[in-house]
Parts: sequence; structure tokens; C-alpha cells
Amino acid sequence: MTVSPPSAPDPGLPPQGPASPAPTPRKSLRANTLIVMVGTLASRLSGIVRQQIINLFGNTLLEAFLVAVRIPNLLRELLAEGALVNSFIPVYKTLNAEERKQLASAFSGVLIAVNLLLMALGILAAPWVVDLLLAGQSNVDRELAVYMTRLVMPFLMLISLSSIAMGLLNADEHFRESSFAPVAFNIASIVALLLLPDTATWLAFGWLVGGVAQLGVQLPSLRKFGLLPTPALMSHPALGRVLRQMAPFTLTAGARQILNIYVTRLLSNAQLFPPGTQAGYTNAEALFTMVNGLFVVSPALALFPRFSQHAAEGNWPEFRSLTAQAIRTTTFLAAPMSALLVALAPFAVSVFNLRPDFNLPRFEAGAGILTGWALALVPWALVTILLRTFYARERTREAVTVSAIGFVLEVGLYRLLVPQIGLLGFGVSTALSGVLMTLALGLMYRRRLGFPTREVTRHLGRVVPLAVASGLLAWVISLVLPLRPGYIVPGVVGLAVAGGAGLALYLLGAAALRMPEMAGVLRRLRR
Repeated sequence: MTVSPPSAPDPGLPPQGPASPAPTPRKSLRANTLIVMVGTLASRLSGIVRQQIINLFGNTLLEAFLVAVRIPNLLRELLAEGALVNSFIPVYKTLNAEERKQLASAFSGVLIAVNLLLMALGILAAPWVVDLLLAGQSNVDRELAVYMTRLVMPFLMLISLSSIAMGLLNADEHFRESSFAPVAFNIASIVALLLLPDTATWLAFGWLVGGVAQLGVQLPSLRKFGLLPTPALMSHPALGRVLRQMAPFTLTAGARQILNIYVTRLLSNAQLFPPGTQAGYTNAEALFTMVNGLFVVSPALALFPRFSQHAAEGNWPEFRSLTAQAIRTTTFLAAPMSALLVALAPFAVSVFNLRPDFNLPRFEAGAGILTGWALALVPWALVTILLRTFYARERTREAVTVSAIGFVLEVGLYRLLVPQIGLLGFGVSTALSGVLMTLALGLMYRRRLGFPTREVTRHLGRVVPLAVASGLLAWVISLVLPLRPGYIVPGVVGLAVAGGAGLALYLLGAAALRMPEMAGVLRRLRR
């Protein structure tokens, strides 16, 4: 990629720190994206295997476990993964090498102290927190959920430390070492689930084993690249900038957790849904996050350090160019996946059923929820990229305001649509909020930097009709297949035959239109 000389700083953008950024070796954006995508694919596929094994448990144990792990997962997003990456990297990239080490030590020390406090509070307050998550007339065993919540709370510390490691490696564009850490989590969890007894205690313990593995595999790489921090409770001039960036993002994540809490209460409502619905929701979530992680989050993660570098240099022409490139790449990949999941959601959810006598309410819930969520892939691809352009410029206030309003809106849409149209309402609500957030972020970006509206609109005008055609073909083929979805075997066959035909149509159409993204795919195939 050719980088043009930095232009004059935009007076409407935040001033950068006085220190000169440490030189970072330029790596291929395509190579970085491919590395992250391969790591994400390995993570999601191993995650599917883990989910298949978890689905062998009965509804009582499984749904209590899902409520228990929801609690550290709510906190991990507030303190670790999203907040850390989006607040830490832009500040870290503006510092020289010595200041980076000092900031990493100070930041990791603060994060560990906060995690210890929250972990203790979570264990003590487990009954109250579980009551917050469950409906009054619940289809989940409350006492079992409280017991497992206390067992899995140390996972919060493990995932926070792992996120620090991942953030440091990603900031210097060492994606290979961090992208495969979740694979270690899944493999360790799978081994534990297969070897340990089928009880609540050992199911929770297996989750902690996975957290230890995810952290442990990153430590050698941190040491190799000289990035391993020594946590210390000390001050640093840039620490305040990181915390100021992190605070509003944490508020946004908090708004999202309100949504997650409401969803958990909704799914556990015995008056609306039968037992097994929450497990079906988790199955749909696993598939959606696999596709979204591979085709949306992976490219965004790989491009984020480069966004931050352009912002640190004040190189706004390259920043705008990278924005357009990121949107084209993610939507080119997400659009056909969205259409195919809408058409083939029952076949996709079937991959979790390793036994012919599968749980029918769990299967139907997963298929219904995934069908709706698939509609949200393209809008949220746009949201994902645009949010990162704001975080890279340290324009956190605007991003978190739009995000918080979007999540509050989504809660309102859930409340309005789910009782009216059932399980499909989850995905429709997410898609509508994604469209509105995209419009708001695009207008704010355009006011500051000049959004590439014509290029993006032209691109979407080509990929969306192609995706719709591919989905319709896959749906028609699925109707004539002799196998019905439900069990894993017909599920895989249906995905391979109908999904393969739909994807082939999409790629042929993209090649006929000579789309540059398709040209890149063909170049890689020739290699």
C-alpha cells in the first residue's frame, strides 16, 4: 500500500501528544487481514465444536450455565476486550518505545486491581445478580445458576489479562500471535468437557481451564517481542488519556449490557418461551458471531492500527481512502453470508445437533433467531468500521453517544417487536438499530472528513442485489432437497449444496461486474 505524505492536521480533530510515534514497520494490510481472518475462522470453528459438545447437556444444566457465564461476559466487555482495544491502541501508537512500556505497565496494573475488586463483588453478590438476569417466572434453575456463577467469576480476570496481551500484540501488528489465542481457549475447553464428569462443578471448571490456556499461549510472544509488561500501580501521563477514552466506551458497553440483561430476562420468561430457548439463542449467537467475526470484525481489527497510525500522523487523505476500502471489503464479504443465512438458517443451526433425537424447542429457537440476525450483518458491518474510525481519531464522545442511543433503541425495539413477531423480532430489531446508527455515524464522519458516499453507495448497489439473488437460489434449492434440517447430517448437506450454489452465483456475478474485491480473490486463488 502506498502512503501519501501527511497532510496538515484538521483543526476539528484532537491534538496529538507531544511525543513522536514510535516507528512501526509497515506490513501488508491484506496479509494482516488474512491472518486475522484465518485465526478467527479457526477460533469460530473450534467454538462450534465446543458448542456442539455443550449441546449434549440437558436443558437444566445448560441453561443455568449460560446464565452463569453471562455475568463475567458482561463485565469483560466493559473492562477488557472492546474497551481496551478501542481506547488503548490510539494512545499507545502516539508514544515512543520507552513510554509504551511504561504505559502498558501502568494500565495493566490498574486493570488487574479493578478486576480483583469486581471478581470479589461478583462472587458475594451472585444471588442478586442472577435475580437481575432471570424473569419472575423463570424457566431456569436459579440455585444452580447462582452456584455456577460463583465458580466462573475468576474467568473475568483471565480474559482481562488475555485482552491486555492481545491489545499489545495487535498495536504492533503482531496479529498471528494474538488471533489464535481463542483457539487455545476452545481446545482446552473441549478437552475438559470430554474428560471431566458431566456436572455443574466440572462444566464451570472447564471454562476456567480455557481462560488459562487463552492467556498462556500469548505470553511467549509478548516476551519474544519485548512487550511483556510488569503490572504496577503507578501514574503515567498517557494513562489519563486512555482512561478518558475508556470511560465513555465503558458507558456505551454498559448500555449494551442493559440490552443483554433484558434479552436474558426475556428468554428466561416461562410465560413467553419454553425451556431450551436460551440455549437456542446461544446456538444462533455462536453462528452469527462466527460469520460476523470472520467477515466483519477480523478485517476491522486488522485495519484498526493502521487507522490509528494515519490519525496520529494527521494523514486524512489516506484515512478516508482506508475507510472506503474497509467498507468495501467487509460488505463484499458480509452481504452473501447475510442472504445465505436468511435462506438456510434451519440447516445452519442443525450443525449443533449431534444426536438424531435433538431438542426441538432449542432447534426452533435457534433457527428463528438466526434468520432475523442474518438481516443485521451488512448494517453492522458498516457500524463496526465507522465506529473504529471515530475511536482511531479519539473522537470517542460522538461514537459512544450514537452507540448508547442505538442500544437503548434496540431494547425498545425488542420490547415492541419480540412479543408481536416472536423470535424473528430479535434480529429485525438489531438490523433496524444498525441502519439508524450507520446513518448517524456516516453524517458525523462526513461533516469532519468528507464521507466517500458515492463510492460506498455504488458498491452497495452492486453487492446487495447479487446477495439477494444468491439467497433466493439457495432457498429454492433447499426446498427441493430430500433431507429436512434438524440433525447435523442433513444440515451439513443442505449448507454444502444449497449454500455452495448460492455462493457460486454471487462470485460469478461479482466476477462479471469486474468488482475489485473479486479480482483480489482471484489473484489469491492463482497463487
